[in-house]
Amino acid sequence: MRFIFKTDYAQDIRLAKHGGHLFWYGLLGAILLAAPWWASEYVMSQLHFICIYSIVGFGLMILTGFTGQVSLGHAAFLAVGAYTEALMQAAGVPFAVSISCAAIFSAAAGIIIGLPALRLKGIYLAIATLAFGVVVEEIITRWTKLTGGNEGKHLKPVEILGWKLDSDAEFYYLCLALTVLCCLACVNLLRSPTGRAFVAIRDSEISASCLGVNLAKYKTMAFAISAALTGVGGALYAHKLAFISPEQFTLFQSIELLTIVILGGIGFLHGAVLGAAFIIVLPQLISIAKGWLPEGMAPSGLQAVVFGLILILFIIFEPLGLYGRWLKVRTYFELFPFYRKGMFRRQKSYMKSERLR
Repeated sequence: MRFIFKTDYAQDIRLAKHGGHLFWYGLLGAILLAAPWWASEYVMSQLHFICIYSIVGFGLMILTGFTGQVSLGHAAFLAVGAYTEALMQAAGVPFAVSISCAAIFSAAAGIIIGLPALRLKGIYLAIATLAFGVVVEEIITRWTKLTGGNEGKHLKPVEILGWKLDSDAEFYYLCLALTVLCCLACVNLLRSPTGRAFVAIRDSEISASCLGVNLAKYKTMAFAISAALTGVGGALYAHKLAFISPEQFTLFQSIELLTIVILGGIGFLHGAVLGAAFIIVLPQLISIAKGWLPEGMAPSGLQAVVFGLILILFIIFEPLGLYGRWLKVRTYFELFPFYRKGMFRRQKSYMKSERLR
């Protein structure tokens, strides 16, 4: 077990609490920076999606994991960011401006849904966000003059200051840089008074209100920040696919995004990355498993069935997600042989009570 003896206030605001953080994150950064040299073209493509979904996961984690607001309409914010990027690129707007506008317009959409939903919570808030997602999907389908409708929109490779990022390695470094920047922004946000207000609202809205937290202000802000990060992910998502259409931003996409934070670990930024990696890798593992099954034994909906079963098992047996499981494993080895079996029982019962509320 590592104990940190603090001798000054500056230690409380350091990103790296001890040398172990610097070593392991530095090693991870070196491996990721060297990915174009050791990874195949297929693996590079998967790393693109992991970075993009991690950014979206950060946004949804701010809203759901740290503010306690459920959203089933995040595919709508993803669509706003993607179509904003497509339209602005077609108009010749520089990438730095277009991706900033994608974040701003998505944040505006987040405020639009956040204001009417201030008096809603739980299942009612989920239904309201679901309805918003359906409305946005209908708009991009029927407003053919702007969005192209079902014919979709084509995008060209990203171009920055005349430099076209048309290779996998160049686009990967762009996605990785934006992922790191978004992660650092979220870390600093959660250490600020705003982030602490988010957590207070998640834990108890009544207690937060009694302490002077403006619920309307911070709930709306959480929706706006979450939507802005999702809009950034949507802009990169559009460039990665090079073609967008309404069929890519349905309710199933929103559920998949929510699955990221549930499987990764609600309330942990690490969980957004782990959840993104999991939902990208799992379909590939299912495809491999299909090859081992006898002919005719692999149903067409096997992937949806496996996803559903894994989600149910995590909610019942591991509500803290993949990162929560890693914390338990790490604690076991740190305390061995003095680890107590019921150490995390309180957290598990707390999560159960939250699900029943």
